[in-house]
Amino acid sequence: MKKKKGLMLSSVFATALVLAACGGDDETSTEKPAENDGKQTEEKTNEGGSTAESPTLPSEVTNDGDVIEGGTLQFALVTDSPFQGVFSYELYEDGYDSDILDFMTNSIFETDGDFLVTDEGIAKLDVDADNNKVTITIQPDEVKWSDGTPMTVEDIIYAYEIIGHPDYTGIRYDDDFKNIIGAAEYKAGTADTISGIKKIDDKTIEISMTKVSPAIYSLGDGLWGYAVPKHVLKDIPVKDLISSEAVRKSPVTLGPFKLDKLVDGESVQFVANEHYWKGKPKLDKVVLQVVPSSSIGEALRTGKYDMASSYPTNQYDGVKDLENLTVLARPELAYSYLGFKLGKWDATASVNITDEKAKMNDANLRKAIAYAMDIEQVTERFYQGLRSRATSLIPPAFASFHDNSLEGFNYDPEKAKALLDEAGYKDVDGDGIREDKNGEKFEIRMAGMSGSDTDEAIVEYYRQNWKDVGLDVQLTTGRLIEFNSFYDKVKADDPEIDMFMAAWGTGTNPSPLGLYGEGASFNYSRFVTPELQTLLADIDSKDAVDAEYRADAFRKWEEYMFEQATTIPTYFRTEIIPVNKRVKNYNVDYGTPTELHEIELTADAPIK
Repeated sequence: MKKKKGLMLSSVFATALVLAACGGDDETSTEKPAENDGKQTEEKTNEGGSTAESPTLPSEVTNDGDVIEGGTLQFALVTDSPFQGVFSYELYEDGYDSDILDFMTNSIFETDGDFLVTDEGIAKLDVDADNNKVTITIQPDEVKWSDGTPMTVEDIIYAYEIIGHPDYTGIRYDDDFKNIIGAAEYKAGTADTISGIKKIDDKTIEISMTKVSPAIYSLGDGLWGYAVPKHVLKDIPVKDLISSEAVRKSPVTLGPFKLDKLVDGESVQFVANEHYWKGKPKLDKVVLQVVPSSSIGEALRTGKYDMASSYPTNQYDGVKDLENLTVLARPELAYSYLGFKLGKWDATASVNITDEKAKMNDANLRKAIAYAMDIEQVTERFYQGLRSRATSLIPPAFASFHDNSLEGFNYDPEKAKALLDEAGYKDVDGDGIREDKNGEKFEIRMAGMSGSDTDEAIVEYYRQNWKDVGLDVQLTTGRLIEFNSFYDKVKADDPEIDMFMAAWGTGTNPSPLGLYGEGASFNYSRFVTPELQTLLADIDSKDAVDAEYRADAFRKWEEYMFEQATTIPTYFRTEIIPVNKRVKNYNVDYGTPTELHEIELTADAPIK
């Protein structure tokens, strides 16, 4: 592996390493598409070529001491921006609102350690693959919403009707959803209902689809994992839901806790939901507060919080030896990436449209940018073995589909230079910076998220990497961008953005259709080709019921995405989860996690 360690780069790192002690994680800002709440089994690997050794950390802790009655859990939502406060799985768009929703989640299905729907949830799923139908049956005798109203199949159906509605303002209407028969007609306003969804009786509905594939068991193929309180939402116009009090201020939900007090963007107090279908939680309350990434370590050390939504991996040294905490770990269902803007989102037709004349629409240019990035150097210097260079767009957590043999884009600046020469990007005037194919000035504008001085140091290092191969990369707006503003620009295909650094929380469905399909609004690169659509369809085809066939289909898609280089995977991620020692038992393993209603405390306040 070639490493360029010039004086200037060493200086960048020397400065950045000092800043890392108080800075945030460059990846705490992670978008999450709406997937199910499945509990998964994953291998704790360090794939991708990083030479840093991962610390061996447990996934479970059991603390001594007798439990107290009730108590209040202090929870830190680690973010450098206010949360948006969209408390609806149908409408939320970022990971922070998802973290809040976890406490009052209304998932109707449960999944096992292999990402598959089980019969243990509120609803049971029966699949008739031969006839392309599924049946959803409410299992308990009675399930109540947090306001005490019984849940019905109408609440399940209404969730589909919100997403498919012509006035729906969210981003869940995608290629998957179109798989439901009648969804397109309902969306177009030519039908009053979704014809493929039928109420059989008070506990059962049947959904007819154009196809049923293995993805159905991971809540793919258009299957939606949530119900909504129709008795609360039915009189609110769909276009107004996102601004309504029923979504923003007083959501009625099915989860273990319900919202009690809210300070917009800053804090939420939850109280136990006495109607929770698994039994009333052992805690009385949960208080969630926004905490900047730069101060979460000190807040945990001084006993202000019991847990955090995330913890900056570059601050691991600050908590690993604290006596009042146990640090747990698990591989994240996530990856970081560098994306290129290649087109636009057509909101009217709900499709991505690739622009053949886009500035970055040259695969060799994109590959050169990828090969120029010294990612291993960043993971070794900043992340203490808790990040590794990503080699594909399928995280190692998906053990059946992640291919360890893929090499991805290793650091190879000479290869980057050769690719740029081949593509016609040459230094015409001898100033060390390449011009475009017509000999004109060539500047690439990159958007990145702000968070800490460490983030700035890492981005500057990559900019130097790119300069070393002759590319002039400038920051969109001249600086890193606050999380919400960043995604506003990315989603709007802002012309100031040629490429952008971001991260995905993948959810528990390994199918990439919802992130890269023609009708996926999350396809922020806006890259669409017939071949890509065919490869995505093959992953979720009937033939893919065979596990070997599906693994091969994933491999073909990964190889295609490598060749196109429209989305460059940068890091696979291990998340660390510090837990205060007054929490009695806590397990973060995806297969056997501690559920929120089971949490117990051994003291009245977090241990300092």
